Amino acid sequence: MSRLDSFIRRVSAQRDCLNAAADLIRDVPGPVLEFGLGNGRTYDHLRSLLPERTIFVFERQVAAHPDCIPPAECLLLGDLFETLDTAGTVIGAPAALAHVDIGSGDPGANAELAAFLAPRLHRLMARGGVVVSDQNLGMPRWEPLRPPETVRPGRYFMMRV
Repeated sequence: MSRLDSFIRRVSAQRDCLNAAADLIRDVPGPVLEFGLGNGRTYDHLRSLLPERTIFVFERQVAAHPDCIPPAECLLLGDLFETLDTAGTVIGAPAALAHVDIGSGDPGANAELAAFLAPRLHRLMARGGVVVSDQNLGMPRWEPLRPPETVRPGRYFMMRV
């Protein structure tokens, strides 16, 4: 499979999982968390899916399209290892949805980041909230959800807190 085809499958899986998650959290109050702004496409999609929700974005360095940069009060800028532990005071309420797009292509680094992130993310999430991730975060207290039929197993992960 070409890298282009792989990219298309990944972003299609991402979109389909986020669309499904938006339906699953309709009755769960709270903001949305976006881990990894990148160029802002997913953030923009989340804004269109959930216009009534505040979206907090974790990003090391902003390099997004100017129309896809969150307001300063919703941007937790810096290294995740430094911003995550104090994020609850900025966010202010348990989150209904978290989208985690942290994969680097390095399985060891991905596993290390997932092990760091999962328990801290758990503390930020509302009961009944949904986590959508490009990595298996391996949080035993979360209920694995079946992604939409359009998503190949192992391509993207969905979990209920």
